[in-house]
Amino acid sequence: MAEKGVTPRSEDYSRWYTDVVLKTELADYSPVKGCMVIRPYGYALWENIQAALDRRFKETGHVNAYFPLFIPLSFLQKEAEHVEGFSPQLAIVTHGGGEKLEEPLVVRPTSETIIGHMYSQWVRSYRDLPILINQWGNVVRWEMRTRLFLRTTEFLWQEGHTAHATQQEAEEETLRMVGVYADFAINEAAIPVIQGKKSDREKFAGAIYSTTIEAMMGNGWALQSGTSHFLGQNFAKAFDIKFLNQKNEMDTAWTTSWGLSARMVGAVIMAHGDDQGLVLPPRLASTQVVIVPIWRKDVEKSAVLALSAQVTATLKAAGIRVKLDDREEVSAGFKFNDWEMRGVPLRIEIGPRDVEQNAVVFARRDVLGKEGKTFGVPVAQIAQAASDMLTTIQAAMLQRATEFREANTRTVKDYDEFKQVLDGPGGFIRAHWAGSNEDEDAIKDETKATIRCYPFDTPEGEGVCFYTGKRTSRVAIFARAY
Repeated sequence: MAEKGVTPRSEDYSRWYTDVVLKTELADYSPVKGCMVIRPYGYALWENIQAALDRRFKETGHVNAYFPLFIPLSFLQKEAEHVEGFSPQLAIVTHGGGEKLEEPLVVRPTSETIIGHMYSQWVRSYRDLPILINQWGNVVRWEMRTRLFLRTTEFLWQEGHTAHATQQEAEEETLRMVGVYADFAINEAAIPVIQGKKSDREKFAGAIYSTTIEAMMGNGWALQSGTSHFLGQNFAKAFDIKFLNQKNEMDTAWTTSWGLSARMVGAVIMAHGDDQGLVLPPRLASTQVVIVPIWRKDVEKSAVLALSAQVTATLKAAGIRVKLDDREEVSAGFKFNDWEMRGVPLRIEIGPRDVEQNAVVFARRDVLGKEGKTFGVPVAQIAQAASDMLTTIQAAMLQRATEFREANTRTVKDYDEFKQVLDGPGGFIRAHWAGSNEDEDAIKDETKATIRCYPFDTPEGEGVCFYTGKRTSRVAIFARAY
């Protein structure tokens, strides 16, 4: 792949990632440090992520709205833990229209505060609850070290904000939405994720607790891919979200928030990509099938293009996202390499012999070479055959990613072995944990590994903490993370 300028993953995984993002035209660097331009190919992937999530949000009773980008600084100062957590990342506007503002405005890092203020205006009675609102937008967090899609100063995301009459409803919502994220990751992005609760050190600033989906990338590192937070009454008290309950008494609402960002694009790249570039799951790929016509003599051209156009129209009518690559200025081999790098799940090759047989060749992106090819696919059955193959590819990608995660998840007996694993094969370490916040900080300082979550699924039962030697039933997933 040297001719394409894509660094092999084994040589430099970080460089490989950047090369893939730039070479496949997913994104480019902005003249503003730490920001990026999302190019059409990358934005189309984000649109498919949006659509899959938005459908799930609406199926669970949520509606979309929009709240302002600018937030009064005083709003953030109303919730002490929240402002402390975000203060190093704030972008603050002090002047507007050529004049100094009476009160500085924060470019939103997240919207709990301004949405909390609005909810306090809208909620009067228990009949006004629950409020189930989602917002699609952008936020700004002044990051010191940025990486395309994974961590940028400005990024696209969705943020859900809900208000409830009872603690039970709010906690049910928190768990429901982390489950929605998991369903999306597994069934759309073909990324197996671990659902769990964040440690106190890793939870959202101002939350009672945070839940998360954690994914393993191709180098064994973790990526926090979506979070759902139980905010308790912290923000409701700060912004006076009160209502008359069914006992005719004044009560304070319980709130949640949950979000997933365009870093999911980065997750798809790193969970599935290889040294040839992107490998996109069919359900999210903007182009699911690319058709490459092949001819050597002009006399073959019209018949090949005619069958290619026919197949394109048939697949399009069947609802498959298909592209006919009829460029004449580049070779078929160039097209193969180009679309392989861009990760299109299925390539259909049509040449003169295929015209004679009224059949085509399938080439899978996730399985390169002869093993991934199917010859003699009848044109009469092309729509069903292509649909079935896309389903097969989607399932195979999830299975491959799951097997990779399982093969790279280890348990350890003690801290020495913990460090050996991190410095050796890496991956996830799943172990019993009875340490304190200070112990967690010490491990992070020495190894750069953090508690990714306390997984909900803990069949291990009671065991011995690898760090303190104490017996505990709590299990933690440790890993180095983006």
